[in-house]
Amino acid sequence: MPSVPSMIALGIIILGIITLVSISWSNRRGAPYWPTRMKKVKKMLEMANVKPGELVYDLGCGDGRVIVMAARKFKARAVGIEIDLFRFLWCQFLITILGLRRRVKVKYGDLFAKDISEADIVFCYLLQNTNDKLEGKLMNELRPDARVVSNTFLFSSMPQIDMNSELGFYVYNVGVQAEEN
Repeated sequence: MPSVPSMIALGIIILGIITLVSISWSNRRGAPYWPTRMKKVKKMLEMANVKPGELVYDLGCGDGRVIVMAARKFKARAVGIEIDLFRFLWCQFLITILGLRRRVKVKYGDLFAKDISEADIVFCYLLQNTNDKLEGKLMNELRPDARVVSNTFLFSSMPQIDMNSELGFYVYNVGVQAEEN
């Protein structure tokens, strides 16, 4: 029978391998996990003008901080989409222990394969090449009054209605037409 220290070492190695695979998988499918500071999350929700009862989507929801804050502080309903199994399971655990099951849902899978047409507001903290691929989906699926908030990376064709250059996020409105010069 293996000793306790060797079992612990084996567990750490297995956990490390799982973590590396998890990071690699989510990075290839949209963006690496890089949590946003809570103050910035609150500011993004405020700039998006989240109202009670609105439906907030977070594409690549990570540890669930956007959807949890949207539900708890802004009384919104929220849906997170996460492709990383471990972060998906963490979000399920978190929303359960916080008692948010009625207002918050997390869907496992690829954000490009999920229907987001019911969203009032969509949050994205992805990479630029992922935003470039996602822009058409947002423009095609979202209602004209839907808002999109992007952390750090831009949407080139979508009309920007607000921004915070200091914090590096941008607010867009799908139905607002870009001004002609």
